[in-house]
Amino acid sequence: MKLHKILLFFSIIFLVSCTKKDKGEIKPTKGTITESVYASGVVKSENQYTVYATVNGVLQKINVVVGQSIVQGQSLFQIESDKASLNTENARLAYQLSNENSRYIQDKIAEMETKVQTAKDKLTLDQSVYNRNKNIKQYNVISEVDYERVELAYKNSKSNYEAAVKQLSQLRIQLKNDQYKNSNNLKISEKAQSDFDVKSAFSGELFDVLVKEGTLITPQMPLAVIGKKNAYLLELDVDEYDMVKVVVGQKVVVTLDSYKGKSFNAKVTKIYPIMDERSRTFKIEAHFDTLPPKLYPNLTAEANIIIQTKKEVLTIPKSYLINDEYVLVNEDEKRKVKIGLNDYQNVEILEGLKAEDKIYKPN
Repeated sequence: MKLHKILLFFSIIFLVSCTKKDKGEIKPTKGTITESVYASGVVKSENQYTVYATVNGVLQKINVVVGQSIVQGQSLFQIESDKASLNTENARLAYQLSNENSRYIQDKIAEMETKVQTAKDKLTLDQSVYNRNKNIKQYNVISEVDYERVELAYKNSKSNYEAAVKQLSQLRIQLKNDQYKNSNNLKISEKAQSDFDVKSAFSGELFDVLVKEGTLITPQMPLAVIGKKNAYLLELDVDEYDMVKVVVGQKVVVTLDSYKGKSFNAKVTKIYPIMDERSRTFKIEAHFDTLPPKLYPNLTAEANIIIQTKKEVLTIPKSYLINDEYVLVNEDEKRKVKIGLNDYQNVEILEGLKAEDKIYKPN
């Protein structure tokens, strides 16, 4: 009989214990809680950029290989430029022809100077005849008709000389303008031709070549990817709702698919002050405190940006919180609480609960 009572006693205790466990009875605990903002992104090389052409054409030659060190201004790709070469050669010939030291220009100026000198000589002669007849006109030695003819010849010579001088001046100006215009045309043609030789904008390492020789190239087609060698950063996207919490200098805990089970520390170093309207995210940059042993551009990364951390605070699991402001006490009584920081599992309780209070998991 005593054995039956003992078994019954322990059965009751077990049932009560199971009932409490089923109802999720717990007490708040003290610990550390960290608020963070989630971000996802990729690993990028410092100064990483994609190479594009500025002209259309057939890719004739690739001058580099993947993994090669590149210096600024180095030729990467050669696009077919026969037409551009001909345009440049024509522009160069036109410039050389219009140069003031060219034989063509010197001959034109000399021809016009001769015309001016001829007009001047004729003016001198006609002026002398006119002055002589003007002096003797009072003695009625020359008829009025002859005098007027001499006077008209002098005036015509004077007009012709002045016109020749003006033409010479205009010719010099025109030739100077032509030379300036042809010089500009040559520079434009040389620049247009140089666009067919695609060069690197920065020094670094060639990570990838994205085209093959013989491909028809357009300005919208990516040709290659270049970045700084052995220097990497994180390019992360942060949701617009969380962006106001992020500032430069915050700690970032990073995980990489290439390093399963490991995390790396970084810091926020740059915030781009404009939102991407399509993804509704902001782009930020972060730099590793210590680089992982091996990295490659475009590796996938996930990160938690640490906003703030509190120690020795009262916390409960998020699953025990109702509508972000109530908890269950006495199994079915709602009590209002004030919350603080929260992470993915727990939430800080600022007011409404004590460490000895018991709370229950809502159904």
